[in-house]
Amino acid sequence: MRPYAAIVIAAIAAFTAIPGHSATDWQDIENRAKGQTVYWNAWAGDERINAYIEWVGEEAHSRFGVTVRHVKVADIAETVSRILAEKSAGREQDGTTDLLWINGENFARMKEQALLYGPFTPMLPNFALVDIRGKPTTLVDFTVPTDGMESPWGMAQIVFIHDATTLPDPPRSISALLDYAKHNPGRLTYPQPPAFTGTTFLKQGLIGVTPDPSILAKPVTEGNFAAATAPLWAWLDEIHPHLWRSGNLFPRNEPAMTQLLADSEIDISFSFNPGSASSLIRQGILPDTVRTYVLDGGTIANTHFVAIPFNAKAKEGAMVVANFLLSPEAQARKLDPTYWGDMTVLNLDALTPAQREVFAKLPRGEATLPPDALGTPLPEPHPSWMTRIEEEWRRRYER
Repeated sequence: MRPYAAIVIAAIAAFTAIPGHSATDWQDIENRAKGQTVYWNAWAGDERINAYIEWVGEEAHSRFGVTVRHVKVADIAETVSRILAEKSAGREQDGTTDLLWINGENFARMKEQALLYGPFTPMLPNFALVDIRGKPTTLVDFTVPTDGMESPWGMAQIVFIHDATTLPDPPRSISALLDYAKHNPGRLTYPQPPAFTGTTFLKQGLIGVTPDPSILAKPVTEGNFAAATAPLWAWLDEIHPHLWRSGNLFPRNEPAMTQLLADSEIDISFSFNPGSASSLIRQGILPDTVRTYVLDGGTIANTHFVAIPFNAKAKEGAMVVANFLLSPEAQARKLDPTYWGDMTVLNLDALTPAQREVFAKLPRGEATLPPDALGTPLPEPHPSWMTRIEEEWRRRYER
């Protein structure tokens, strides 16, 4: 998308113009962080991720004297609303949240409402290892420049999951998914929006059927929404009667949909984590015959971030945690399917030979595609599209 390319170029230029900080500055931040408690609000819908966050907390405490409390949430938008309420009430410091896992419309909302602390990412020593040019979504969140106000800690791209023994040739386009559903009623589904994987599936469908996908890089308007999304609603109207439970019921989130695949109730699941299937095989949740694939035209990819609210009580502790999340050790553990299988944001060429060797020796997993097989990563639409699509989906299909 040409508009997206221009956004990326401008974001890189703006970020590199932010002044850096010295090693002495960082040492002062680490000193002040000791003894602080960081309340990290993060989605808690996956036990692998919860276990990883618990490990981060253990490491932060033993290495830096920072205590991490995982505040488990179902929807981070609730945290954003609480921070906005604190600002409206004049609570300019000692807020209830020190760090939060966000991206997309939640980041856009916080940035627009001046709810973020920063720019802080240029202060993080490990940010120098981030591949901002090879992975531009580390600086552009759903087309919105981060401007140093959130720190990346993982990459995501939609992959589709199937059992190669029962479905050796899965459908590889949006139109092919419709044909498959018609010929195999009840064997496909998607998580109910606003579950982020479900909404992303809608955006993937929108990119596949809308006449001009480049318009999605711009904010939604009353004038462009109806025309751009009309083919999506027509596609959904056609496929819904052929979905699991006839489209009258949807799994609540990605793990619930994956369980349907594990129980052989559906034939295809999907995940925003290319390593998820391999990890689930290792846990015994999915059979070892499961494999992943991407659509022929590419699939949506993005970066997920951590950010610090404007009124965080433990800003220094939050920065120490964010910096540790970018360490080669933390990134390698997260990439390991034994623990999570989440893609790294680092530029491996910026690491030492010993650090690169750690990454090279990681098991990729039998169901995980190599990087060159992930196809063309498609940029996320502007976050305003996500909000409008969810609203319209609820109006049309919510029972």
